[in-house]
Order: sequence, then structure tokens, then C-alpha cells
Amino acid sequence: MLVLSRQRDETIMIGDDIEITVVDIRGDKVRLGICAPTRIAVHRKEVYDAIKSENERASRIDGADLESLAQTIRPGPARAPAAAKTQGLVAGAKRARNTA
Repeated sequence: MLVLSRQRDETIMIGDDIEITVVDIRGDKVRLGICAPTRIAVHRKEVYDAIKSENERASRIDGADLESLAQTIRPGPARAPAAAKTQGLVAGAKRARNTA
């Protein structure tokens, strides 16, 4: 781990895109300002850990949940393609016109 000393209003650069500035120092608290591209997520460590934990929990698949989902989305009866239905309706209409 690199440890740097900075005073208020001094900045640390990470690469070319990320600036970390010491905004304020009060007692044992340091306020940091972070300028980073929007494509880079910036979180406090405890928030990052909570997000990571929730994503891992959500990605686990429960077999009972899959079975329940499979029961819900059973395939229905096969349907004729739309083009075949249209042709049948047109042919039926012609027959009805010819017999009338």
C-alpha cells in the first residue's frame, strides 16, 4: 500500500483521470473530494462490500425457484404461423363469395 501525506487542498492523481483532493480535516476525520470519469464507480468501502454481497446473493440460483418458474411457463398448444392463417381466411372468403 502506498501511503501519502497531504494537507488541505492538496491533490493526489491516480492515472490521468482520477483526482483525489483533501477538502477538509476536522479532528480524526478527513473529507476527500474525488473527480473521476462517470464510467468509474466510486463508493465508500462499506457500500462497495454491501453491493458486492447483494450481487453475489442475487446471482445464486435456488433449484426450488427454477422448478417454480418452469411450472409457471409451460408451453401452450402449438399455433399455426400467421401467414397460414391469413391464407386460410382469404381462401375461405373466396369460397363464400363464389357460393353466394
